[in-house]
Amino acid sequence: MVERSRDEAGRARNPRPRDRFGRPLPVGSEGVPRIPDDLNLPPQQTLSFAQQLLDDGLAFNAHEVLEAAWKNGPFAERMLWQGLAQYAVGLTHIQRENPKGARTLLTRAVTRLRAYAKDSGAGHTDPDPSTDAPYDIDRAGLIAHAETLLIALDTGTPIPEDRLKPRLRIA
Repeated sequence: MVERSRDEAGRARNPRPRDRFGRPLPVGSEGVPRIPDDLNLPPQQTLSFAQQLLDDGLAFNAHEVLEAAWKNGPFAERMLWQGLAQYAVGLTHIQRENPKGARTLLTRAVTRLRAYAKDSGAGHTDPDPSTDAPYDIDRAGLIAHAETLLIALDTGTPIPEDRLKPRLRIA
């Protein structure tokens, strides 16, 4: 059995380079820069970094940035960040021409983004997606965009690359 590379906590790590869609490349190949496993940015920086990666067509890397926020952020925001990370993975599956995986992850993302409820401060929550999410995240716009992608996937309509660069924040 081959021994896997591990971090200080004993978690398995894959040091192989990856292509722009996050697929492993042969050892020694030139891949895209990796997102550090210990990335921990403030929310605004996370969103800016993820947006730049999406704009550059690197949805898999954007997913890794958003996943770090999900795992490191406050418990009350985890559903929101998880939804954003799954959204980026859904885009990755479209880039990889995997409609089944894209459908699954985009559906999960929409479910989480809809379920996230920002506390209004009045002792109740509002799951309405048009309600502002923290950090100016465009929850309603992302849900609407994901739903149009799901329709395109269901009808077999080609999805051009420029449709895979959603805006994470309200303009």
